[in-house]
Amino acid sequence: MKLFRKFRRRSHGDSIHDDDRGIKLAPFASTLRNYSLEKLRADTRAAANVTMLALPQSIAYAAIAGLPIVYGIVCSAVAAMVAPLFASSRLTVLGPTNATAFMLFSFFATHPHLGSRTGDVIPLLVAMVGIIAVLGSMLRIADLLHYVSRSVMVGYISGAAVLIIANQLKPWFGLGAYIDPESSGTFVGFVIELVKALMHIQWVPTLIGAVTIGMFFALRAWRPAWPIFAITLAISSALFGVLIHQKIGPFSGVETFQTFSFADLKPELPNVIRAGFFRDLSELFGVACALAFVASLENSLMSKSLSSRSGERAEGNQDMFAVGMANMAASLASGMPASGSLTRSTLNDASGARTRLSSFYSGLYTLAFTLLIAAFGHWGLPLIDYVPKAALAALVIALSFSLFNRRAIRICMHSTRDDALVLICTLVATLLAPLYVAIFIGVAVSISLFLRKASRPQLVEYGFDEGGELREMADTKRSRPIPAISIVHVEGDLFFGAAELFRTQIQRTVADPDVRVIILRLKNAWHLDATSVMALEDLIRFMRGNGLHLIVSGATREVYRVLRNSGVLLTLQDGCDRAKGESNLFLSHPRNPNLSTRAALLRAQDLIGTDKARIRIFHDPNQGKSVS
Repeated sequence: MKLFRKFRRRSHGDSIHDDDRGIKLAPFASTLRNYSLEKLRADTRAAANVTMLALPQSIAYAAIAGLPIVYGIVCSAVAAMVAPLFASSRLTVLGPTNATAFMLFSFFATHPHLGSRTGDVIPLLVAMVGIIAVLGSMLRIADLLHYVSRSVMVGYISGAAVLIIANQLKPWFGLGAYIDPESSGTFVGFVIELVKALMHIQWVPTLIGAVTIGMFFALRAWRPAWPIFAITLAISSALFGVLIHQKIGPFSGVETFQTFSFADLKPELPNVIRAGFFRDLSELFGVACALAFVASLENSLMSKSLSSRSGERAEGNQDMFAVGMANMAASLASGMPASGSLTRSTLNDASGARTRLSSFYSGLYTLAFTLLIAAFGHWGLPLIDYVPKAALAALVIALSFSLFNRRAIRICMHSTRDDALVLICTLVATLLAPLYVAIFIGVAVSISLFLRKASRPQLVEYGFDEGGELREMADTKRSRPIPAISIVHVEGDLFFGAAELFRTQIQRTVADPDVRVIILRLKNAWHLDATSVMALEDLIRFMRGNGLHLIVSGATREVYRVLRNSGVLLTLQDGCDRAKGESNLFLSHPRNPNLSTRAALLRAQDLIGTDKARIRIFHDPNQGKSVS
């Protein structure tokens, strides 16, 4: 109930404290309170520019997903209207994207029995994506997205770009009738099918695509600030669409898109009472989780990028909630899955958008154009019928090359070997496996490498120099001034992944026949979990069985609490006369952490029966640093 009280408390757009990051139900309220005519003008101008890009992109992404184009247009309109009502960023624009569109295609290519029932499946799938994202935001799952390496997304987007380019060669070359969709769900399968079909290349769609992509690059070089994608598609449709529509010469029979009517815009609600619903639910769950993950991660990265430019603060869970609400709205309107669009959001920013309502206006414009297209179709002028599939395929290929972020790839490949390995594994996985599986493979590799790195705590042995001062021993094999005492400084996470290595390294130190007491310095050790506690208990018993002693120094209050609650503290203190003040555990002193080490050394000397060592602790209270 605490979660829902937190939810309810912020329904009026109240601010969120850094340590209490609840979900706002109405963050747009503050925007409306401070809205002005100047902001309205700036937002509507930016919205017009975004709409010019959103319309053709939504058609393209629906085509990539293998869905009727109305799914993409509806998603673009609805998501752009709903998401800004809940998002933390004022600049983000949601809608269909490359990454989510091709994930849909990849899934349906391997599940053709579901792909043939888009009317039943798509609303259910999009609703599942929305519900998963909303629940994830309430559980603050977005906080975990920070631990997903950027190399995963760079590899995934690069792999998706390769797949999109390869897949769009089919309509560009007019090979739709010669490639088996069931065999082309992966990159390898598609390449094999493409090679088989090369002898059937159609020169007319190839020409249309070549002319279109040539116009695109020429216009981009001439007028880069214009909405080149929309202009090129309009010109190509005007040039070739008329020839195709009038069935003139070789242009007769060239594939175009089919327009939609008002009946196609009628929402198809997810049918939860039909036969086979739960079977569909189980089959769709995996790809729904993958889509929710990719959409949330994509939106989070985009929101952070835009926020860093504007000096604002992105709130990951709030943005994840916006993704969920946008997808639930899209499911009710029969749209495809929605994610954060970097191109549309960047254009929104560059066009001078002042508030989140710019995205809302863009959605309204898109909806108006959608209704207008349906109306033209009703009046006998089906505009979409004039758009050649080859032309759109060529434009999608041109845009897909921009997905290869060469700078990001170079950084990932040359930063660390782990980053390079994550990128390569994710990229290969996208080419060999369905995308909804590949993204989790990349995440698994990333987390595995992180755990391997985190599971290696740094253990540094200390000893006394000739002056009696405590120093790090560069060579643990050299003779110790007091060979019976070894001080081991532990730094890093002592969680389950590091437990065995921690125990092994300590036992290696104990193997020295001169060592009788080990002082375990835990001043900079964190996250002591059950596995590490059991390893510590095993170590204590091992040393006791060999006539040796273990002392813990510099323990934090958290470490003390874990040892006490687990009962291991009793094992550690076994043999100590607590009435005389004897102890094998010494807590860290906040003003001088090395005081606990001095106390531990005195205890060690008492255990071995010598006071030979002169202990010197140096502390500068002005600098707040201790040197021993």
